[in-house]
Amino acid sequence: MRYTAWILGLMKVLGIWGPFVIAFADSALLGMPVDFVVARYVYEDHARLLIYVAMASLGSALGSIPLYIVGYLGGERVLRKRISEERFLKIHRSFEQHEFWALMFPGMLPPPMPFKIFVLGAAVFEMRFRDFLVAIFLGRFVRFLVLSVLVLWFGPQIVGLFGTVVVRHWPWVVAGIAAGVLAWLVMRRRTTAPAQPG
Repeated sequence: MRYTAWILGLMKVLGIWGPFVIAFADSALLGMPVDFVVARYVYEDHARLLIYVAMASLGSALGSIPLYIVGYLGGERVLRKRISEERFLKIHRSFEQHEFWALMFPGMLPPPMPFKIFVLGAAVFEMRFRDFLVAIFLGRFVRFLVLSVLVLWFGPQIVGLFGTVVVRHWPWVVAGIAAGVLAWLVMRRRTTAPAQPG
């Protein structure tokens, strides 16, 4: 209860920068309740949904840089200390086959996905730094966008079920979000298009 009150107080202090700062801290330091924060901002200010999603995604990407540096400088030894040999080889194969998706897909999934392991893996297996940042940004963008739409549909209480919903049904959730965004863009274009002269 005190921790929740502290987070809410921190959000008031940070203002619109809250999603960015907390997502940055979540990636760079200890875990932070970034899903709760994004959900709260979106629920209280629907109009800025995409801004909050983009800021949290950017914060996650930039906050992962220190861990990338640790993995890059420490090499395989850093990663092998944290996971089994079998898991190490599996992650290595995934980066060899589909480097970008090997990082973006885990970035789309909420806890308990051990995302920091994949961040270290990207550095250890020498993923290009630009691609590293883009993969995390896009993965997190999908994650926070899905969460935000669910919050608008079901309310902020959906945060507790978010991990289960996405992990079990992620293809359908992502497809539904993509279809919804596409429909919204088409409708917006039609309503804002200038009328044709008769």
